[in-house]
Amino acid sequence: MVNLLEMRYMGIHNTGSSEGLAIDGHSEDSEPDQGAEESDSSEDEVAPRNTVGDVPLEWYRDEKHIGYDIAGKKIKKKERQDKLDSFLANIDDSKNWRKIYDDYNDEEVELTKEETKLVRRMLKGKAPHADFDPYVPYVDWFKWEDAKHPLSNAPEPKSRFIPSKWEAKKVLGLVRAIRKGYIKFDKPKEEPRFYMLWGDDASSSEKTGHLSYIPAPKPNLPGHEESYNPSLEYIPTQEEINSYQLMDEEDRPKFIPKRFTSLRSIPAYENAVKDSFERCLDLYLCPRIRKKRINIDPESLKPKLPSRKDLRPYPATCYLEYRGHTDAVMSISTEASGQWIASGSSDGTVRLWEVETCRCIKVWEFGEIVQYVAWNPLPELPILAVTVGQDVFLLNSGLGNEEIQRKVKELLQVETPTAPVDSGNKVSGWSWLQDDEHEGIRLRHFKAVYSVEWHRKGDYFSTVMPAGDSKAILIHQLSKKFTQRHPFKLHGLPVSAVFHPTRSIFFVSTKKNVRVYDLLKQKLIKKLETGLREVSSISIHPAGDNVIVGSRDGKLCWFDMDLSSKPYKVLKCHPKDITNVAFHRSYPLFASCSDDCTAYVFHGTVYSDLNQNPLIVPLEILRGHAISNGRGVLDCKFHPRQPWLFTAGADSLIKLYCH
Repeated sequence: MVNLLEMRYMGIHNTGSSEGLAIDGHSEDSEPDQGAEESDSSEDEVAPRNTVGDVPLEWYRDEKHIGYDIAGKKIKKKERQDKLDSFLANIDDSKNWRKIYDDYNDEEVELTKEETKLVRRMLKGKAPHADFDPYVPYVDWFKWEDAKHPLSNAPEPKSRFIPSKWEAKKVLGLVRAIRKGYIKFDKPKEEPRFYMLWGDDASSSEKTGHLSYIPAPKPNLPGHEESYNPSLEYIPTQEEINSYQLMDEEDRPKFIPKRFTSLRSIPAYENAVKDSFERCLDLYLCPRIRKKRINIDPESLKPKLPSRKDLRPYPATCYLEYRGHTDAVMSISTEASGQWIASGSSDGTVRLWEVETCRCIKVWEFGEIVQYVAWNPLPELPILAVTVGQDVFLLNSGLGNEEIQRKVKELLQVETPTAPVDSGNKVSGWSWLQDDEHEGIRLRHFKAVYSVEWHRKGDYFSTVMPAGDSKAILIHQLSKKFTQRHPFKLHGLPVSAVFHPTRSIFFVSTKKNVRVYDLLKQKLIKKLETGLREVSSISIHPAGDNVIVGSRDGKLCWFDMDLSSKPYKVLKCHPKDITNVAFHRSYPLFASCSDDCTAYVFHGTVYSDLNQNPLIVPLEILRGHAISNGRGVLDCKFHPRQPWLFTAGADSLIKLYCH
């Protein structure tokens, strides 16, 4: 059935004659034959409707018509039936297997029974007509009886006995072409009389017709010491020959040079058979392999990244400098509205700056190194957390209207200082004390505090201390003035602890790994294996599904929480320690700063489609800080609303980079 339809789609019609088939209504021969006149097919009697002739139908593919009729009018294309409707109609039609589509006339043609029989006979390799007998007995038209001579007794023509003039002209033309150099013959290959015993790469590749053949390695060529008359410096003394006898057989030289006056004096080589045998063993037993070199363009291995012009805006130029500290600026933090910035320095002061004017509006004196500063994330609570030695100070910045200040002062009041009593998970050994000098609260810890991180709701904050147990990380509640231990066992010294931006998840980074905990269910969710020498900082993407980790060996790891516990990308960008990493809250930007006095800005787009990997593109290298006591840029933070980056350096400067 399929072959029959294919034949009809090719435009084969039955002519009903002894001449066979016609294609597209045209005869195979240019002249009309007798079989075509005797055809009784109705299709041959009707002239084709389309009169475009030999014009290909592909030219009418995009048109609404397929050609022109005999009157010159356009033949419009018929509307194609839906495949489902045509399929249902074909099932109900019992004669559907006889119908084929004629592209030339844009109509369906139904085969007759005679045409069907003819096509079937052709597919079986038989003659088209059934009345044709391929095995007709041979009829000998010559009468052999009483025949004394052949069919023709005429004499042989003279042209068969004389040379052909046409062939002579042809040969003469070839001779002239050879003499003038128009026709060149391939020279026969001359086989060399002498050849190398083991062969070389060129000859072996020509002689072998298969690809698996690998030529044998060549033996080392003899040097000057193997000459029959070497120079005196190559001939060892008797003391050296005696020292050879004391060596191990493996270390002893295999050949000792000797000097002869002539070639006739050279004796037979005593190890000739042994060396030949070892050579044969090397050729037979030593495995050889063909190493294929892959020619790859190094440019093709680079990932195709978008242009930096298409990824604007991003910080590129230093716009402002904040001067006032006399020592290294250890930490900076931006206020939720982006109007103010706080900084803590090794000179023992915390300064409050106005971002746009570089004006310092307030200074707190502590007398010790300020390790970390952090603003409360709520705009209606302008509270600043400062770590100084073993104390964490909660300071009133004095910003906001009277109602905000009244609320802040109520929160920063401690009615009854806590006593060192341990009851379950609630720990009061770290006391809440009123600090009248700085008009705030002081939380006393038993060790120095590394960092402070606020919860997104602004009521909870965590502190990290250099200890290896659950007391190293504490979670404090500002409204109720109580402290709670970290409810999980730590494996290693903690470096930092960060809250999830949207869910009740807690990230704790040690020097080797990052552990993710669920605070509601109080269980470990995932362990991120960094593979770094020592983790220095961590930052969470605003969506919460991606994490970047900085290390002391200058590497930055990007983790996709939904993908794997191994890093998705490892960026080796800084030659020195990475001091801090940060994500932007609204722009697809993240940055890292290092002791090499640079800050790197990257573009990082996280797609909502889980099948598409994040896009990471390096954008800019920010320079401007100077090295002081071996330290460079100590901290970096993004502006909460603008694509700006703040950097704090060991040179006591704070710089603002803008787009």
